[in-house]
Amino acid sequence: MHTTEDLRQVARRMFLCAVAQADPAAALTRFLGHTPFPKAKGQTILIAIGKAAPAMMGAALAHVTGPHRALCITHHENTAPCPGATLMHAGHPVPDAAGLAAGQAVIALLATAGPDDQVIALISGGGSALVPAPAEGLDLSDKIALNRALLASGLDIVEMNMIRQQVSQLKGGGMLRLAAPAPVTGYILSDVIGDDLNAIASGPTTAPIGTRAQARETLQRVGVWDVLPPAMRAHLTAPAAPYPVLRAQNHLIGSNSQSVAAAATAAAPDFTAKIVSERLIGDVGDAARAIHGAAAKIAPDAPPVALLFGGETTVRLTGTGLGGRNQELALRFAKLAHATPLARRWLFLSGGTDGRDGPTQAAGGIVDADTWARITAQGDADALLANNDSNAALTLANDLFITDATGTNVADIQILLSMPV
Repeated sequence: MHTTEDLRQVARRMFLCAVAQADPAAALTRFLGHTPFPKAKGQTILIAIGKAAPAMMGAALAHVTGPHRALCITHHENTAPCPGATLMHAGHPVPDAAGLAAGQAVIALLATAGPDDQVIALISGGGSALVPAPAEGLDLSDKIALNRALLASGLDIVEMNMIRQQVSQLKGGGMLRLAAPAPVTGYILSDVIGDDLNAIASGPTTAPIGTRAQARETLQRVGVWDVLPPAMRAHLTAPAAPYPVLRAQNHLIGSNSQSVAAAATAAAPDFTAKIVSERLIGDVGDAARAIHGAAAKIAPDAPPVALLFGGETTVRLTGTGLGGRNQELALRFAKLAHATPLARRWLFLSGGTDGRDGPTQAAGGIVDADTWARITAQGDADALLANNDSNAALTLANDLFITDATGTNVADIQILLSMPV
C-alpha cells in the first residue's frame, strides 16, 4: 500500500464485493424453494419492480412452471434484457410518463388475477418512483411535484415513502388490494436501513406505515406543504376511505447490513475491518463529521484499518447544483479533513450500491487528503459545496467514483481506509 492509487483499488474491491453480495438473482435463488404455485386452473402472475427487476425476474422465470404472465419494470439506465417478460423502463428518481404507463400496466395485469392464481411480487429499491399510480383526483404532474419536494426536503426514506403511500394506488399495500382475491408472495431486496418492509419501494405488498394526517403534518413540518399543487393538498386533507387489511407472504432476500459485512470481509489481508455503523442516516453534514471523528480516534501508529458504514443520508438542497448524497458526503469529508487534518494516510469512498448517485452517472465520490486542494486550485470549492454542486467539484479533482449501473440497490456503503504515514 504505497500509493493513493493502491488505496483506491482496495476501496473499489471492497465496494464491489458489497454489491456482489446483493446480486439480486443469486439472492432470490436462495429463496425460490419456498415459492407457492397457483391452483390447478390458475396461472402465476409475476411483477418485478425496481432497479434489480430484470435480474430478479430472470431468476424467478427459471423457477416457474406452467401458465404464467410476467411484467418487469426498471429504470431507463438499466439495459439488462429480460427474456420471457414484458419489459418497461421508467424514470428515477423523478417519475415520468413512461412510469405512469408502467403503473397502469401493473394495475391492468393485477385486475386479471383470480382466486386460483398466484401473484409473485419481486420488489427492489427505486420502486417508488418507477410506477407512479396517482390516487383518484391526482395526476402525474402532482406526483412529480411531490417527489421533487420530497427529494429536497431532507426527510429520510421512511418518511418520504410514508407520504408517497398516501397518494398512490399501488403503494402501501395497493398491490394486495388490486390482486385480491389472488394471494400475493413478495420477495424484497431492501434499500431501506433497518429493513422495514413497509417502507421498501413504499410497501406495495405491506400495510401503509402512516395516515394522510401524518403525511400532511410531516410536509408542513419541513416547510414544503405550501409549494405542493392544490390537488395534492386537497387529497391529503380529505378523509381516507376505509379498506380491508390484506397480508402477503413477504421474504427479505438481501440488505445493506449483509453487504457491509461482505465489504468488511474483502478488506483482508491489507486492512483490519471494523464496522462502525449500519445506520448512517440523517443529514449528510452530520454524517461527514461522525466519520471524520471516528477516523481521528485511530492511533497514529495503529496497523492499517478499514472503517465501514452503511446507511442512507439526506441532503437538504439550498442550491441548484448537480450531485447526490454520496458525492456531497465525500466532498464534505474532504473539506473537514483539509481543515482538520488526520494524523494518518487515508482514503474515503462513499457510494450508492445501485451505481447511480442522484441524477448523475457517478456512484459517489472517492477522496483523499489532497482532494480539497485539487478543487481549490481550479475553482471555488466552498461555493460549489454551498450550491450542492458536488459533482462539478469532484470532477475538478478527478474524484468521482464511477461504476456501471449495478442492477441492484441496498442503499449506500462508506469505506474509510486509514494507515500509518
